[in-house]
Amino acid sequence: MKTELFQLMFCIELETSETKMDFIPPQTAGYSIVAFFFLSIILFLAWRSSVTKAAKLQQELGFANRTLSEISAQLSSIKNKYSGIIDIDSEITRQTDVLTSIKNEIEAIRASYREKKAIYDQLEREIAIFDEKIELSTLGYYEPHFDFGTSERFKAEIEAVRALQKDMLSAGAAAVCETEWRLNNSVREGKTMVNRAIKLTLRAFNNECDAAVANVRWNNISRMEERISKAKDAINKLNKSNNIEISENYFALKLNELRLTYEYADKLRQEKEEQAEERRRLREEQQLIRDQENAEKEERKFALLVEKAKAEAEKATGEDLAKLQNELADLERQLAEAQAKTERALSMAQQTKSGYVYVISNIGSFGHDVYKIGMTRRLEPMDRVRELGDASVPFTFDVHALVYSEDAPSLESELHRHFDKCRLNMVNNRKEFFRVPLKEIETRLKAVMPDIEILEAAEAQDYHQTLLIHNKADELEQQKLLP
Repeated sequence: MKTELFQLMFCIELETSETKMDFIPPQTAGYSIVAFFFLSIILFLAWRSSVTKAAKLQQELGFANRTLSEISAQLSSIKNKYSGIIDIDSEITRQTDVLTSIKNEIEAIRASYREKKAIYDQLEREIAIFDEKIELSTLGYYEPHFDFGTSERFKAEIEAVRALQKDMLSAGAAAVCETEWRLNNSVREGKTMVNRAIKLTLRAFNNECDAAVANVRWNNISRMEERISKAKDAINKLNKSNNIEISENYFALKLNELRLTYEYADKLRQEKEEQAEERRRLREEQQLIRDQENAEKEERKFALLVEKAKAEAEKATGEDLAKLQNELADLERQLAEAQAKTERALSMAQQTKSGYVYVISNIGSFGHDVYKIGMTRRLEPMDRVRELGDASVPFTFDVHALVYSEDAPSLESELHRHFDKCRLNMVNNRKEFFRVPLKEIETRLKAVMPDIEILEAAEAQDYHQTLLIHNKADELEQQKLLP
């Protein structure tokens, strides 16, 4: 196509030139051929430039077409994508509605559960009042109502309450009827009917109260109180048509009898523990006396041996003298130790408050950060520690502090008061175990005795060896299971 175009343009140009040449003088014909040649070159260059531009435009047009196709594809993809998003939005809306419906159902179920749980708790509470096998902790901890110092005082108070009940029964004030009933139009027969109903009422109520008093214990005292209260309400409800009811004063006396009976038994238990503690204290006092006597006896023995060795040394010479002098020095040392022991035993026997405050632990039995803070007046305080670690616990105790004090009971009491909220047993204060970091005990002791030393590490030899044995056994079991 390029060649045809060139030939066409050349012919046009030639015809034009021939026409012109007719008018060109012969002397200028050579110049016309040269001009024609240069004009052809210019036209060729112009044509080549046009062709190049056309090719470039065609290339750009192809690129534009490809770009347009890609954009169209992207537009289609975006359209499909947004179409999916629209579908997702509708699905999210639907699922949100489902979730809201489920939440409403859950809330309705929870409301129904709370309602039924309240009914269940009420029924369980009512059953627990009459079922001794059910322990219902929701009845709460029993707070003592009386503060008598001895069990004898409790016993006397129980007798006084029972006497007041008899007086109310005799006076007809235990149960009353405010209505004057007539039977067969007779006031006397109506009064006889009311008296019989009152006797039946009191017999039923007293039997219920006697059963509660006879079976009251530490873990059912609150139930027994409610049992008596429920019995009164039930009997009064049955007698409502007769207008007969148990008096509040008689009901209060029955409650006091129940509480006094329980607290009397609890006081007896406390007194038994106090008596056991007193017997232990007396044994320590007697042991101190025996220790003093033994120390004095040992001192006299070494004193006699020293005198005898001195007498033999005066007569001996040479090697015998040197040997006796060594024996004499050893005997004098033992005599000095016996004298110091005698003085210490005498001092502890004379001073009823002197003794040792100890801080001990037993991680194998009670775990970490549990310490017993106690006191002993024994001449050898480790005897008491060994006694505590007897067959009643699986492992022996480790000693962290052993503090001598001329007023050991006061030091022990001060430590107990300071760590009172850390007690393991919040009911019986004679159980001297506390859950508290050893560092806090050390800080408190050093506030009283700055020079005291605390042994922080617990050896717990038996416990750790037991762990090693268990670990070894577990390893052997695992090896047996391996293929």
